[in-house]
Amino acid sequence: MMIAIDRGRSHGLGELSDLLLAAGVAPVGEVVQQRSEPDPDRYFGRGKLEVLAEQVARSGANLIACDDELAPRQERSLEKLLGLPVIDRTAIILDIFASHANSSEGKLQVELAQLEYNLARMRGLWTHLERLGAGIGTRGPGESQIETDRRLARDRIASLRRKIDGVERTRRVMRKRRERSELPQVALAGYTNAGKSSLLGALCECPVQVGDRPFHTLDPLTRSFEYDGGRFLLTDTVGFIEKLPHQLVDAFRATLEETVLSDVLLIVVDSSGGDERMQLELDASETVLRDIGADDKPRVTVLNKIDLLSPSQREELRFAWPTAVQVSARTGEGIPRLKDAIREVVESGMEPVDLLVPYSEGSRLSELHEIALGLSRIDEPGGVRVSARLPAGQVHRFADLAV
Repeated sequence: MMIAIDRGRSHGLGELSDLLLAAGVAPVGEVVQQRSEPDPDRYFGRGKLEVLAEQVARSGANLIACDDELAPRQERSLEKLLGLPVIDRTAIILDIFASHANSSEGKLQVELAQLEYNLARMRGLWTHLERLGAGIGTRGPGESQIETDRRLARDRIASLRRKIDGVERTRRVMRKRRERSELPQVALAGYTNAGKSSLLGALCECPVQVGDRPFHTLDPLTRSFEYDGGRFLLTDTVGFIEKLPHQLVDAFRATLEETVLSDVLLIVVDSSGGDERMQLELDASETVLRDIGADDKPRVTVLNKIDLLSPSQREELRFAWPTAVQVSARTGEGIPRLKDAIREVVESGMEPVDLLVPYSEGSRLSELHEIALGLSRIDEPGGVRVSARLPAGQVHRFADLAV
């Protein structure tokens, strides 16, 4: 049974239903209360709790799923009053992440998020146990089981953070190698299941594992593509969602930094969901990008899955989202236009140069071909005349060739 508070801006419980299905749970109904804020003790008011209890009895539900993150006391009160286990939105998302984590880094990050979430919920789990360790040869006054568990959890959290720091050092080395190449770095960002992985495969023309389920991709994946004489690096990262648990944002911060350090963001939106859904996806993406400090990055809004729209719907999107690029990662429609848009944004952050490269310095000409965009060349008696745009940090390397 799904429950939620409607604060006057609700988008329904369709997303919670999708999350439950992804976690292997079939929703059997919903109860929604209209109020400005949840009750601090019971989430619902007393009257609505009676309605909920009646709905649960009629439906035969054996689990309560809440669309908000519950405070520990709200969770305990609901379980006591209803006689059923209660889970909140955060627990559901953490469960999905746990089932999709395949790499060692992903498993470490998910375990860290789960431990931090559960640490605040340990009170009351062990009240049936007496204090341990009292007596000769033990720890004096003793240590309660809950204190023991909290200490062990904190020790494990510290250990996980050290391991994740080690993984991040390795990632930092790989990132520096990419930065040294001075290739433009583009990051895919957006709502989960908007088609980011499929889009990476379409742009880079490479096989990518995709799945029609929330949070299919947890680990960043970087590939490259060439277009109009330039080479670009493209990275896919974990998807966003409305009310993404802060534990996950913290645990996956190292992974999400791929977006912070990129030159351009592709904000991917599922165009098949309607205007309200599209705006929700965009707002959720902006919230996470702001949380990780990437909200000021140059960006291109990408409306994916236009193959699911009629011609009239596409035309409506052009009026409503005039600066966005419409694509279909599945059919390849719009991909050349998206590559144009990426190149235009990258070029706008580069500096124009006019150089004369002596024929004796062919290696430097090769370097220019590797990192420059919009390069044109004319062979002259004194060398190769080059007009191009270079990353601002690389212009000084060719200052001696300027004309």
